[in-house]
Amino acid sequence: MQDRIKHWTKSLMMIPGLSGFEGNVRRYIRAELKALGIKAKTDMLGNLIATIEGNTSLPSVMLIAHMDQLGLIVRKIESSGLIRAERVGGVPERALAAQEVVLCLPGGKTCAGVIANKSHHATGPEEKYRVVPYQELYIDCGFQSADEAVQAGVNVGTPIVYAPNIVELAGSRLAGTSVDDRAACAVMLELARALQDLRNLPTVHLVFSVLEEFNLRGALPAAQSLLPDICIQLDLALATDTPDMGHRGDVELGGGPVMSMFSFHGRGTLNGCIPHPALVHLFQTTADAENILLQRSAHIGALTETSYVQLVGKGVACIDMGFPARYTHSALEVCDLADLEALTRLLLAALRRIGDGLSLDRDDYIE
Repeated sequence: MQDRIKHWTKSLMMIPGLSGFEGNVRRYIRAELKALGIKAKTDMLGNLIATIEGNTSLPSVMLIAHMDQLGLIVRKIESSGLIRAERVGGVPERALAAQEVVLCLPGGKTCAGVIANKSHHATGPEEKYRVVPYQELYIDCGFQSADEAVQAGVNVGTPIVYAPNIVELAGSRLAGTSVDDRAACAVMLELARALQDLRNLPTVHLVFSVLEEFNLRGALPAAQSLLPDICIQLDLALATDTPDMGHRGDVELGGGPVMSMFSFHGRGTLNGCIPHPALVHLFQTTADAENILLQRSAHIGALTETSYVQLVGKGVACIDMGFPARYTHSALEVCDLADLEALTRLLLAALRRIGDGLSLDRDDYIE
């Protein structure tokens, strides 16, 4: 299982797919699903949806993993050929200077670029410790004029992502671009493969969503169409086992899957998710029964699509399940394949338990 998850994770990490421009990622996943014998459809926003029919007397389940990644988009091409850009998603400005990027051009072509970093020999004392606002940054692709850039296919609106990269670290750890959330997409593909051989399960909708990094609402049309009883969202969880993160919690890389007990953005989008108690009970009892280590997180500053999906129709029982990740939203995020495998096993075991009379009545649980 881990080898398959590794293959899919690495393959997906190498495909550029800025939020709103997920087409190449979607086509890869659709082809992999087809190879598994699973049909999928694309909705108007670009969500890819595969349904594995099950027992209709059981609560239906929607699982979500987002295909898109954060990045930049061309705002202006200077007469010199240098490029100005806007951020798409929560791109950390302090992680931008001196990064290699890729501009995604029409016809599947790409163009390499470098986010400029002022020559060290020319920086004054007041500049050496300053984070440069993205509005002041520019991208150097080697063009010598705006006309040359346009002739190459660059234009206002051209998507830009961190240059796809994979670094295999010690043990089963991977570093690289778009671990968020391509690792979860790989978990979903492994789930799709395994679910076909299981019986007496609920109907499971696998939603590979778009626009998560843009405004979190890309999955809403899928949820409104499918009207699931349960939604399980798969994404990273902040690993807190490094010196700079210890005050945030006790989530360890390699320590197993993570169940979010609370999320709230706290700025801009005042939204978040407190999981349904039935699903907290389901995953904790399943983890205990399967001897799978299950970590818990509660944090402010991040949120997922469940913030909106939970409000669809008459309400959807939601929970965020994830894998620990370090250095999130940078060009080199880190995950552990062992966590991805354990998350997959936990999800499969939990889906089997939904057939054991899982109640979604909140009053059946002592909170």
